[in-house]
Amino acid sequence: MNIFLELLISFVKIGFLTIGGGYVMLPMMQSELIEKKHWITEEELLDYYAVGQSTPGIIAVNVATFVGYKKAGVTGGIVATLGIISPSLIIITALAGVIQSIDQYPNVQKAMSGINVAVCALITDATLNFIKKGVKNFVTLLVLLASFLLIYYVKVPSYLIVLGAAFLGTITYFVKNKMTKTCHLILILFCFVPCLSSTFVCH
Repeated sequence: MNIFLELLISFVKIGFLTIGGGYVMLPMMQSELIEKKHWITEEELLDYYAVGQSTPGIIAVNVATFVGYKKAGVTGGIVATLGIISPSLIIITALAGVIQSIDQYPNVQKAMSGINVAVCALITDATLNFIKKGVKNFVTLLVLLASFLLIYYVKVPSYLIVLGAAFLGTITYFVKNKMTKTCHLILILFCFVPCLSSTFVCH
């Protein structure tokens, strides 16, 4: 089958069968893109979600663009993006006129409540699988716990969490690879000079 047609069919399926947004699509993407198609690895999907979370736009659309681009360049990225947005665009356009009246029916509300619970289970399952892959040592465990606490209790924006985790990951990499004194000095200057500058500017 043509790769562009495969991309279109896969992402139309993901867009059509998932309800609730980018994180809800995570289990479906894991099943379709990793287990069935073998287009990407779990580590790559995590990376795509991290980048998609810290860049403008919808996470699922960003991930689709990344995957499509990896498989078939710019055209593949466009095809995958169109595939994932088409189902919701068509359905919402069709239901736009009656969506308010439908929401008033108790049976519809009960059905949506059941769907939400099932979606929570799917997200939890995918999250646990990614934790097993991503948490490899004590440092990554600390990053996981700190990130959760900052997001849940302090309400820190997600893009700051991603940038902070990237910064810690960079430092950990350099420390593990025994940086030279010069590299240490450069890293310290890179980290603290902007902070000092901003302090003086604020005062």
